[in-house]
Amino acid sequence: MDDSWLSGMAYERFMGRWSTLVAQEFLPWLAVPVARHWLDVGCGTGALTKLVLKTCHPAQVVAVDSSSEFVLDAQRSITDPRAQFRIGQAEALDFDSSTFDAVVSGLALNFVSQPKAAVSEMMRVAKPDGAVGIFLWDYAEGMQMLRYFWDAAVDLDDEARKFDEGIRFPICQEGQLGSLVRAVGLKQVEATAIEVPTFFRDFDAYWQPFLGGVGPAPGYVLSLDQEKRQSLEDRLRRSLPVENDGSISLIARAWAVKGRA
Repeated sequence: MDDSWLSGMAYERFMGRWSTLVAQEFLPWLAVPVARHWLDVGCGTGALTKLVLKTCHPAQVVAVDSSSEFVLDAQRSITDPRAQFRIGQAEALDFDSSTFDAVVSGLALNFVSQPKAAVSEMMRVAKPDGAVGIFLWDYAEGMQMLRYFWDAAVDLDDEARKFDEGIRFPICQEGQLGSLVRAVGLKQVEATAIEVPTFFRDFDAYWQPFLGGVGPAPGYVLSLDQEKRQSLEDRLRRSLPVENDGSISLIARAWAVKGRA
């Protein structure tokens, strides 16, 4: 089962809506001055790009993603003339060295085949002393909507371990992202945790986005036959912390780093 990134709308319903909440905390912490040139690596459907345009008053934002479908969705939703979109690989950015004042990547680096190469490329295209910032979900523990999901899935099917992001992506564990960027040569590195609320009005609001087929967890759900899918749904209904009114309040934690090229 490969990770699927073919529907920007399905991704927004599943995870994209939480990306904006993290970016709202990340960008003030990054503290890039106004009128700068930005690069968003692994832009997805454009949540981080959109917020840079809205809150950071950039001169320009170039956004790159390997998924042509996500890039198309981002172009449809972001019409600001300061934004440009390209299809490309994080490990081989098609830009001259020392081009951008700020280079950022949100919730994408763990899906890159060579994270160190991607960080090296981010540093290469940043101007000398330019800002570089990255954040990733804490899949192993703090991204609770997925932690409950994978714990339930593994209880029912040990084979689910191979798809669990908490196991697949050690770069997303505490301290690992900071260690990686320091090893690549990023300077003045700082790290922090960002926590945001993820609220669901009822169980269906939690469960339905898992049926959209975009990303590892929804892809796993769609790989199950109807009986196994129902068993997983039932297990989650029993394990999630449901309030008396039926709502579910969870926390999503991301690890963030920033530094200078």
